Amino acid sequence: MITTSGLTKVYRSRGREVTALDGVDLHVREGEVYGVIGQSGAGKSSLIRCINLLERPTSGTVTVAGQDLTALAGRGPRAGRELRQARSRIGMVFQHFNLLSTRTVQDNVELPLEILGRSGRERSRKALELLDLVGLADKAKAYPAQLSGGQKQRVGIARALAGDPKVLLSDEATSALDPETTRSILQLLRDLNRQLGLTVLLITHEMDVVKSICDSAALMDSGRIVESGTVGELLATPGSELAAALFPVTGDASAEDRTVLDVTFQGEAATQPVISQLSRTYNIDISILGAAIDTVGGLQVGRMRIELPGRYEDNVVPVGFLREQGLQIDVVNANEDGPELVKEGAR
Repeated sequence: MITTSGLTKVYRSRGREVTALDGVDLHVREGEVYGVIGQSGAGKSSLIRCINLLERPTSGTVTVAGQDLTALAGRGPRAGRELRQARSRIGMVFQHFNLLSTRTVQDNVELPLEILGRSGRERSRKALELLDLVGLADKAKAYPAQLSGGQKQRVGIARALAGDPKVLLSDEATSALDPETTRSILQLLRDLNRQLGLTVLLITHEMDVVKSICDSAALMDSGRIVESGTVGELLATPGSELAAALFPVTGDASAEDRTVLDVTFQGEAATQPVISQLSRTYNIDISILGAAIDTVGGLQVGRMRIELPGRYEDNVVPVGFLREQGLQIDVVNANEDGPELVKEGAR
């Protein structure tokens, strides 16, 4: 549904150049919720603004629903008209709501339809239908100043849906909200994704957002995508930075005469007594250094850091037993045999 290829954005100011996007390749499948996460300055907002061409890319292409938007970015009235039509199929939700304070809630939702030239009766019907969808049917005649932050964002979402978009872009839509309101907005986005078949691309710096609703995710750093994939694939990838950030586990991994492993459990494996089975089967004492468990996309996922007595070469068979149970194993501590052994154990 969304593809960027070699996407680059360079800002020029006072003789200086700043590369915000550096050859970004992104692939978002139809009907999924895709999260792009990264620290401030990673290039996330530039990416989402280039996808709907609020910012024109310096180079590269953006394709949405099979249409190359960068090919519509030329000059002239026809190009502008085609680009506006393409943008009408892409909804945008902003961090700070961007509601017009002098217009009622209903009028704010009607605004895109007014720009599209729809009749007053059609605008009113559609706006009231969308307000009901986001749970604000009783606030149609209210003004933004009378709403809470969560209610303002629901109006923003309703407005973004006015043109019946296939894609919904969310730029830090929950970062200005408290945790409880954030959960309700994320649940609304997930519900809309399922009910309307929307493809949702959201930008965030909060790992809990990815945990809560994302099917796939990408990590951005310095204008580049460092890693990407479905959440399940990332959790099963040895050394994944995203997986480690989703489930941070701490514990001393410096002992030279011990083998320290990060064990990732998914689905049914998360409920099985695998560690106790390992201890009984091989008659070894296992130390649990840390653990975390959570639900990602309805799937129970956990990560545990454990310590086995002896070096890695002494524990090849127990580690193999854990892998046979369908667990992802990452060897945490290096030893004097060098990094090659650790990489082999991590595969």
